[in-house]
Amino acid sequence: MFDSLSDKLSAIFTRLRGRGRLTEADVAEALREVRLALLEADVNFRVVKDFIARVRERAVGQEVLESLTPAQMVVKILHEELIALLGPGETIRFAPNPPTVIMLCGLQGSGKTTTAGKLALWVRKRGRNPLLVACDIYRPAAIRQLQVLGGQLNVPVYKAAEGVAPPAIASDAVAHAGRSGFDVVILDTAGRLHINDEMMAELEQVQAAVHPAETLLVVDAMTGQDAVNFAQEFHARLAVDGFIMTKLDGDARGGAALSIRAVTGVPIKFVGLGEKMDALDVFHPDRMASRILGMGDVLSLIEKAEQALDQKKAAELERRLRENRFDLNDFLEQLQQMRRMGPMDQILGMIPGMNRLKGVQVDERQLARHEAMVRAMTPEERSDPSILNGSRKRRIALGSGVTVQEVNQFLRQFELMRQLVHQIAGSGGKRSRRKRYLPF
Repeated sequence: MFDSLSDKLSAIFTRLRGRGRLTEADVAEALREVRLALLEADVNFRVVKDFIARVRERAVGQEVLESLTPAQMVVKILHEELIALLGPGETIRFAPNPPTVIMLCGLQGSGKTTTAGKLALWVRKRGRNPLLVACDIYRPAAIRQLQVLGGQLNVPVYKAAEGVAPPAIASDAVAHAGRSGFDVVILDTAGRLHINDEMMAELEQVQAAVHPAETLLVVDAMTGQDAVNFAQEFHARLAVDGFIMTKLDGDARGGAALSIRAVTGVPIKFVGLGEKMDALDVFHPDRMASRILGMGDVLSLIEKAEQALDQKKAAELERRLRENRFDLNDFLEQLQQMRRMGPMDQILGMIPGMNRLKGVQVDERQLARHEAMVRAMTPEERSDPSILNGSRKRRIALGSGVTVQEVNQFLRQFELMRQLVHQIAGSGGKRSRRKRYLPF
């Protein structure tokens, strides 16, 4: 979502670095370009005005103009002010006496029901026992959608009898949770195509019935400044505790994410980065600011790796690499673990400096073809690819929907990769005399 903004800011910083010493005029010109970049990213114009004023006040000081690396100082100031703009990082406040009631609200189509499932998975990973509650009795198939998600996640869904009003459903569900040992209750309330008094009155009644520990507004980041406008209206009526920004993996300009906290004073608590149930992340303002400025997000990358990778399997893989026994079974396992971390373009975006490598893309379809080829092989062939003759390759090509030439190309690439990783593992990260001509 922030690719266009990141590219423009990176170009501005590159020009600043090329000037060496900066004058006050240089800083003013750079800030004009930053202002235009933010406005083009659909950031609220008042937010942009205040942001640029704060940066200018700091950037034209002697600390920057007399610095040996003034361009880096400007970037540092922008980074700090972006963090301040995005607000403090906050997460769920669990009630001291369970159950903790979390009320999700928002407009229809914002991804509220899917987010309820994602949030249930998130709290369960932290040792909690969640209960999903279907309070949307108006949208066709809304209850069924929540039940399907609950079935996929193995999370119970509370459904009331027909004709029961949402406030009573919420109240009964909380009582049921207390009796049944559920310590988190997630209410999936009804949305509308637009804000109206009837909807807001019902949400106020639900709030009054269960006194939720968290009232979270689910906001579609693709709606731009409209998201900021209705967030203000929701907050005025419900006093929401935080936002969950969905569809942050889309191609919108991202202005809502940069504006919503500054306009409302309410923090963003979670961001949705895909359709999968585990694609819900705690919002870290410092990490988001780093990604916007092209600095990467190494901490999030490490967290995703720790969640996706099995430590015992990693140790076994290291041993196999040192013994030169890395085969296609190992390749398949590593490919699956890597894909569990998320889309490759998101992973690459977390690596510092990758935004400067234009045109570098990972074809997810090619990875899927590689996986299909390996799955089309017998266990014996995966363990010893050298036995693959012409007839076996034709069978693999037919079974995976590729050509024999693609199978041959994949096997050559795999052999080169196996030799490389064995040499790296065998060297222990150092250049031995025998390997002194290798490029690493």
